[in-house]
Amino acid sequence: METSNYPSIGIKQLAEDDRPREKLRNLGPQALNIAELLAIIIGNGHKNASALQLAEQLLTQCNHNLSELCRMSLSEITSIKGLGSVKAIVLNAALELGRRRREEEAKKIVKITNSIEAFMYFEHILEDYQHEEFWIMLLNRNNMFIAKKRISIGGVSGTVVDPKIIFSAALNHLASGIILCHNHPSGNLNPSQQDIDLTKKLFEAGKLLDIDVCDHLIIGNKNFFSFADNGYLSRRS
Repeated sequence: METSNYPSIGIKQLAEDDRPREKLRNLGPQALNIAELLAIIIGNGHKNASALQLAEQLLTQCNHNLSELCRMSLSEITSIKGLGSVKAIVLNAALELGRRRREEEAKKIVKITNSIEAFMYFEHILEDYQHEEFWIMLLNRNNMFIAKKRISIGGVSGTVVDPKIIFSAALNHLASGIILCHNHPSGNLNPSQQDIDLTKKLFEAGKLLDIDVCDHLIIGNKNFFSFADNGYLSRRS
């Protein structure tokens, strides 16, 4: 992500073409860097720091990483002098709008034919959580999307999954296939032995119910691990 440093002057002291709002009006949002976009959301600074400088401080706190920014709590944002609760809430709302836009894009995917498409669907749901969650996607016989369902919420290092809840949801929706998905907040995509054992258990249980466990994805740090792609699941013909 790009970084930038702004002098200790107010926005009104900048050349008009360098002021974020005027720059956006004249050149469009694509012309602004991330600090400038954040400065527009922040609105104004205080006597010792402009909105641009507050935006820079915010980016420094999240290591210039938008994903980390999305995970920041309101209290973490308001720890920066000049970013009070109102500004923090506005910023939180703007980031949530961005997440929901990605969700709308994911909803356009109606047929899942590979692990990348499944990852694209689940990423927006799980990417910002600092705790583990386990979700499933239900498919019909033609791999068309039927529904998604959160199965469990856990802590930083794990979550409990009840197979009865998974297959009850699949049977209620008359699903022919399931894609399992959970996140690793640490970003480490290597499956644990517990992940492997659970996947095999669900795969075998699915055979008895004629419900295909098509894949299990682990998501973290904008990437994923696919059990199917890595040979842990034997697809049925």
